[in-house]
Order: sequence, then C-alpha cells, then structure tokens
Amino acid sequence: MEREGKGESQGEKKACAVFMNSGTDEEKEISRVRYKAAKKIAKKAIAVAKSIAYNSLYQKLETKKGEKEVFKLARARERRTRDLGVVRCIKDEDSKMLSEDVEIKERWQRYFSKLLNKEVTEAFRSKEAERSERHLDPHSCEPFSKAEIRDTLRMMVNGKVEGPNQISVEVWKCSGEEGLEWLT
Repeated sequence: MEREGKGESQGEKKACAVFMNSGTDEEKEISRVRYKAAKKIAKKAIAVAKSIAYNSLYQKLETKKGEKEVFKLARARERRTRDLGVVRCIKDEDSKMLSEDVEIKERWQRYFSKLLNKEVTEAFRSKEAERSERHLDPHSCEPFSKAEIRDTLRMMVNGKVEGPNQISVEVWKCSGEEGLEWLT
C-alpha cells in the first residue's frame, strides 16, 4: 500500500509539471483540473498507506515484544532530539581520550581554569601594554599628513561626536587649514 501512495504522489508531480508548463489559458485550465484530481487521489492513497502502517504498528505494540519496541522508539526519539553539539569524547592534557561526562566536565574546568589563570592574563596584559606603548610613542610612527586628515574628515558623518574630546566633526570640518594644522 505504501508503494501505491508513492506511485500516486509521482502522478501528482507529473500533473503539476504539465500544469506549470502549459502554454495557453485553455491548456492551463485543463491541466489544473487534472492536477487537482491527481492531488486528491495522492492524498487519499497516502492517508490509506499511513493508516495501514499505524494499524500494524499498534498491533505490534500490543504484544510482549511490542513493549520493547515502545522503549526502542522512545530512545530513538530521545537521540534525535539531543543537541548535536554535545561533545562525546575529548582528549586530556596527556592526549588520553575521555568519554565519561564527569571526566569531560572536569577537563573543561581545568582547561578554562588554565585559560583564565592569572599567569596567562598577565602575559596577555604585558603583550597589550607593549603594543600600546608602541602606539603611544610619537617617534615610532610618522605623523599624519594634512591630506590624510582632510580625506578622513570628508569620510566622517556629520552629527557625530568622535573621540575622547567630544568635539563634533563639523567643528573640524569648518576649522579649515587652521584645524588641519592643529590636528597634525
């Protein structure tokens, strides 16, 4: 019966293709009627096939063996709803595979503890301080040219206040050459 439902569905697909490719209005109307009829037949065939499949499933479930099937279905359903992002196994510091939930959680705790450890953050801070010192050193880079500043001011949006000095962009744009001189 299930195969009959599939066959009817294929007939519906063919009728739909004919309907979509019809040229004249008359052909479209005829093919639309045929498509609707094929769709109705396919729906009935699929409903019958589903009904038969569910009836056989219910008969199986009423037996002793069927009770086990209920648990199999429940486990399968539970597995399908599990998050696929759940880590099943990871390696520890010694490249040993960990598969138990408790071991995995402990490994993640150790990992984040080490990641957020004071030594790591201090090393990170020292690197950041080194970078910021380079940027604050006026001798480490060339000063901006007036052309660069003029182009940057043109690209800036009016009505915005940029930077820590809270001076509007329009002020810099209106200040002309004197403002450019002050910014360089």
